[in-house]
Amino acid sequence: MSEYEIWAIRYAHNEARRTPENFLGGDPHDDLMPMDFFVWVLKGGGRTIVVDTGFDEAMSRKRQRRIVRPVAEGLKAVGVDLASVEDVVVTHMHYDHAGNHDLFPRARYHVQDREMEYCTGRCMCHGALRHAFEVDDVTAMVKRLFEGRVKFHNGAGEIADGVSVHLAGGHTRGLQFLRVRTRRGWVVLASDASHYYANFEQGRPFPVVYDVGETLEAYEAMKRLASSIDHVVPGHDPLVLQRYPAEAGRPLDIVRLDATPTR
Repeated sequence: MSEYEIWAIRYAHNEARRTPENFLGGDPHDDLMPMDFFVWVLKGGGRTIVVDTGFDEAMSRKRQRRIVRPVAEGLKAVGVDLASVEDVVVTHMHYDHAGNHDLFPRARYHVQDREMEYCTGRCMCHGALRHAFEVDDVTAMVKRLFEGRVKFHNGAGEIADGVSVHLAGGHTRGLQFLRVRTRRGWVVLASDASHYYANFEQGRPFPVVYDVGETLEAYEAMKRLASSIDHVVPGHDPLVLQRYPAEAGRPLDIVRLDATPTR
């Protein structure tokens, strides 16, 4: 049975974000609570799978997010040959997860049925729901669909032996997270099913949300599917880089999630 290395690669940062912005209903404190932006790489069983594709410099200017390392550079730093990647999982279609359209010319993209229905349907008539989407990202996925390069999933689905996707919903209608077999057990890559550790550990949803009930149910599903609560890794928390120290000789913001966290 295949076991995978999991690399978390930080590519951008928002240092000005504050606690009330990260919890539905705000927060009694008003402290800095920065946000990191990651893409992930799975290596094992003779395969390389990329999870999410981030955004580029033009989008960083538009959205006022600071790129610390372009996605392509981060991927190459862990030995990814962009031209040979065959599978890319897009957890959802928000701008910070679905950009950089030309990085993977051969790849098949894995998305949930519900996510494509969501970002091309009537919900996008509402500014409050579409503000985190970019039309170029959506049309790029439609173009791949007509090229035969999209694999749809309806709920849980296997990407490879030891790697599966699971429909979460909540943050967007078709958000999916991943369950990955590693040397330390089953790791769950939450992506935006939980932006921060505090969201799922305290049961306090992030305020950008399509369905609060689905968000709370996803917290429980991730805990069930992971080997322990310490095997759930949130999608945007700077604490990830503290709990999973970098390997010797590697940048401090590229870490192995199949290693044992330091807490």
